[in-house]
Amino acid sequence: MAFEKIIVLDFGGQYAHLIARRIREAGVKSEVFPCSATAQELKALECDLGSKIKGIVFSGGPSGVYEENAPECDPQILDLGVPVLGLCFGHQLIAKLLGGRVEKGAGEYGVAQLEIRKESPVFEGLDARQSVWMSHGDSVVEPPQGFDVLAGTPECGVAAFGNGSIFGLQFHPEVTHTENGQKMISNFVLEVCRCEKNWGIEDFAEKSVLEIKKQVGSSKAIIALSGGVDSSVATVLGSLAMGKNLTAVYVDNGFMRKGETDFVKKTFEQHFELNLIVVDAKERFFEAVRGVTDPEQKRKIIGCEFIRVFEEEARKINADYLFQGTIYPDRIESGSSKHSSTIKTHHNVGGLPEDIEFKGIIEPLTDLYKDEVRKVGENLDLPKQIVWRQPFPGPGLAVRIVGDVTPQKVKLLQEADAIVRETVLRYGVEDKIWQYFAVLTGTKSTGVKGDSRMYGDTVAIRMVESSDAMTAGFFKPDWALLEEISTRITNTLPEVTRVVYDITHKPPATIEWE
Repeated sequence: MAFEKIIVLDFGGQYAHLIARRIREAGVKSEVFPCSATAQELKALECDLGSKIKGIVFSGGPSGVYEENAPECDPQILDLGVPVLGLCFGHQLIAKLLGGRVEKGAGEYGVAQLEIRKESPVFEGLDARQSVWMSHGDSVVEPPQGFDVLAGTPECGVAAFGNGSIFGLQFHPEVTHTENGQKMISNFVLEVCRCEKNWGIEDFAEKSVLEIKKQVGSSKAIIALSGGVDSSVATVLGSLAMGKNLTAVYVDNGFMRKGETDFVKKTFEQHFELNLIVVDAKERFFEAVRGVTDPEQKRKIIGCEFIRVFEEEARKINADYLFQGTIYPDRIESGSSKHSSTIKTHHNVGGLPEDIEFKGIIEPLTDLYKDEVRKVGENLDLPKQIVWRQPFPGPGLAVRIVGDVTPQKVKLLQEADAIVRETVLRYGVEDKIWQYFAVLTGTKSTGVKGDSRMYGDTVAIRMVESSDAMTAGFFKPDWALLEEISTRITNTLPEVTRVVYDITHKPPATIEWE
């Protein structure tokens, strides 16, 4: 079946694939291409694949349009005869290419109030005032000739412009903080581009299994299994494609949550028919990060050590390929795009060493977000306790300990984290929270225990709401929940004298502390 599709050109924005994902949520196929793709290449792509390009979206990006080495695109793309939508940097780039005026300003960051000033198909069905998410320094102060100003905010007079087929939005409709952002994207895709709804995540698993079979043939492979939903879904897809030629390898690096290794062994032995190897590698990982305090260095060291363990296990069974449960947020935060900024290096992306023995690394989920992976997991009938596990970083508790990592610190954090998880479950709010965990902050503070002065550790509690981990808001729990967590931690862990609650959104913070 030939799909109609929307192309997203990636200018290095953190949300480029999130745009594509929102388009897919509207029922239309979408693919991301580098901004260097030319109009001629896009035409050739359309012919080669037999699918019609119905529209193009320019993503945001970290650069200003007048900065040296700022990303650019082929201006002829605007002459392809299909609708174009520019977001943030893309909005400014369209203005620049077509003769509008862009200037530096004070910028806007966070929620802003948008006033829609002129009717437009992009804003069809919306009230005149909208809450939108801004993150920009430069601003369009004058749209190109022949374009109307469609909307503005108190700080940005030209927050949206358009001429009927080409539109620019200074804000980010793709993030959940823009209250009707999905409606705006759906309006562009369905009303402006006139696409039909003929794509869904239900198609993903079958296509992925076929692609894996084509890539690996009769070769053997191992899957890096952590017990989270990403690696678990990747494991099932690999198993469907390869059968007994796939071996799952779980590595206990010493930085796991309390009881994690027993949970993974029990769950996968009960629910899955696959070869499972459990490797105890605590000592080598602790030795590898001894004295390391820089979080990026930690991540890269741990990523390299994982690969070395997997290579050793692969040699034992003559496996040629390594499967990973890498998802899109892992890649974009690791700075995988040419023009994107590295937020934090994920161990399974930017943390990989250059010299790898494997014939290839297979990542069937690399273009999906967490909630999309969960939908695939549900379609594959994975157990609920796997599909809906809260995310856990690949480097584990090592990146929830600010500063150097020692066995003593890990044990302390394991106990504090277990208290957080147990209390959240007892209050029955786990389904409302994306992630909830404890952080050993690396700071000391004065306290009083048993009428004596103590100078002890500070533990931070982090709970966030999100749908995709690209943006997140801090969770507002019942005070009794926080009080119980604080009391239990300080009563049962003599080293801790203070518990604090993190009330920072993402952005400006990341979900994890390191």
